[in-house]
Amino acid sequence: MPGEFRKLWAFLRRDVLVLLSYRTAFVADVLNLAFQTLVFSFVGGIVNPSALPSYGGENISYIAFVTVGIALGAFVQVGMGRVATALRNEQLMGTLESLFMTPSHPLTIQAGLVVYDLVYVPVRTAIFLAIIVGVFDVRFLPGAIGPALVLLLLFMPFVWGLGMVGASAILTFRRGAGVMSLIGAGLAVGSGAYFPITVFPGWVQDIARWSPITVAFEATRQALIGGHGWGRLSSQMLYLAVTGVLAMVAGLTFFRWAISRELRLGSLGHY
Repeated sequence: MPGEFRKLWAFLRRDVLVLLSYRTAFVADVLNLAFQTLVFSFVGGIVNPSALPSYGGENISYIAFVTVGIALGAFVQVGMGRVATALRNEQLMGTLESLFMTPSHPLTIQAGLVVYDLVYVPVRTAIFLAIIVGVFDVRFLPGAIGPALVLLLLFMPFVWGLGMVGASAILTFRRGAGVMSLIGAGLAVGSGAYFPITVFPGWVQDIARWSPITVAFEATRQALIGGHGWGRLSSQMLYLAVTGVLAMVAGLTFFRWAISRELRLGSLGHY
C-alpha cells in the first residue's frame, strides 16, 4: 500500500508540472469562471427575487443563487470530462499501454489519472466562492462551510463514477471526450445550476428532484445561504453517500471490463 500511495504522489507531481508548463489553460479556466459570473450578475438585474426559492425564510438575490450553481456546475463538467480527457491524452501520447504494463494495481492508475483534480477542484471552488464574496458582496454563512465541504466530498464519488463510465466508452470507441463535457453541462443545467427546476414541466421536475446533482446543488445552497446545519442536511448527505458508492462501483466495473477487453484484443495502445 505505501508503494501504491507513492505512485499517486508521482501522478500528482506530473500533473502539477504540466500545469506549470501550460499556464494559459489555467488562466483561461479562471477567466471563464469570471466571465460567467459577470454575465449572470447582469442577468440578476432583471430577475425578480420573488421568483427564486427562499432559503432560511428569506428571498435571495439571483447572483447568490447562481454562484453555487456555477461552482458546482463547473465541478460536474470538469469531473466528468477530466477522466475521459486524461485517458485520451495517455492514448495519444502512447503512454497508456506502458502504464498498464507497470506493476501497479488498475485502481491506482485510475485514481492517479484524477488525483490532481481531487485536489484542484475543491481548492478552485473555494477560491471562486471567496472571490464572489469579495467582489459582489454575496454573503455566505461562515458556520456552513463545514457542512458544505462535506457535501462536496460526498458528491465527488458520484461525479468521478460517471467520469469513469465515460472513460470506459473512450477506451472502447476511442472518441467522445468532448461529449462527456457536453453531457456534464447538460446535467448541470437540468439540475438547477442556473435557474430553479420549477421552470421545467412537472414530469421533468419529478425526475430532477431525484438526481444526486440536484440534491447536491440544493443542499449546498441550504447550507451556505439558508444556514442549515448537520441535522437538517443529514438525509441529503446520506443520499449523496449512497449514490456516490453506487456510481463508483458502476464506474469501476465498466472501466475494468473495458481494460480487460482491450488487453484481450491487444488494442490498448490503439488510438
